[in-house]
Amino acid sequence: MPSYSDSFIILIIVIALAFDFMNGFHDAANSIATVVSTRVLKPSQAVAWAAFFNFIAFLFFGVHVANTIGKGVIDPSIIDPLVITAALLGAIFWDVVTWYYGLPSSSSHALIGGLAGAAIAKAGIKVLNVQGFAKIGLSIFLSPLFGFSLAFLLMLGVAYLFFRSHPRKVDYWGRRMQLFSAALYSLGHGGNDAQKTMGIIAVLLFSTGRLGPEFHVPLWIVLLCHAAMGLGTLFGGWRIVRTMGMKITKLKPVGGFCAETGGAITLFAATGLGIPVSTTHTITGAIMGVGAVNKLSAVRWGVAERIVWAWLLTIPASAFVSALTWWLLHVALG
Repeated sequence: MPSYSDSFIILIIVIALAFDFMNGFHDAANSIATVVSTRVLKPSQAVAWAAFFNFIAFLFFGVHVANTIGKGVIDPSIIDPLVITAALLGAIFWDVVTWYYGLPSSSSHALIGGLAGAAIAKAGIKVLNVQGFAKIGLSIFLSPLFGFSLAFLLMLGVAYLFFRSHPRKVDYWGRRMQLFSAALYSLGHGGNDAQKTMGIIAVLLFSTGRLGPEFHVPLWIVLLCHAAMGLGTLFGGWRIVRTMGMKITKLKPVGGFCAETGGAITLFAATGLGIPVSTTHTITGAIMGVGAVNKLSAVRWGVAERIVWAWLLTIPASAFVSALTWWLLHVALG
């Protein structure tokens, strides 16, 4: 393997942190869309609330997801700075495209697709970790399903609990509960999503001999990634907020609480198991679950269909861009 200068490695780390910032910016809607659309918090308050809990998530979760990204997607032996760079640029490209069109796609799966595309361009399809991809593929279908089911059941439970209550009382408690659920969801978002960039930076340093004999994720990487994601969330992606919070179904504070809580439980479980799920898929499924409690027609299925198409295209599109990027970098650098 050719040697790479420290300045080049630092540049790639900066690109990785830019992706993490974009992840927070793009996926801010996951954390704040429901609490903004129900008018429990103003947009500026919501992004500050979400950014804070995005950042402190490192205090509550390990680095199981980072280890999966670092070792469980492609063969670690073929990873080098060019593969990492191409993967990041492919993922950033897809995030920008879907942000522009207001589609809540998965930054996580964009990164995974980017890794796969760059790795295949370098060494062929044999370098993919079949077991790791099977786990990720299963999560594409299961995370929104779990989010939908949990939010649906929570909404039924809350409806039963407040069956004879005055709407004003329901709204009063819903607003207070949603502050708590928004914090929980932002913890889950930060805990799962920031770890993906941690895994990328750690495997970059490990592959170039800068991390020592064993793969691990140093604390400084953990802090940098959480800070970058929190900062991205602070700037917010308002195009996607409108899609998530207002176009899928009409939400009230108690519905926002059920959606965020159902999504948070799903994310906590996935993070504990080291599965890099999509926070976007999870909260979208949860919002649909809340809408479906009233009636299926309360969910705008046309909007949902556009979102599902974005989900299905994320991995192949980012893989194609990253493969093309790897080839261009390989030619340019000889």
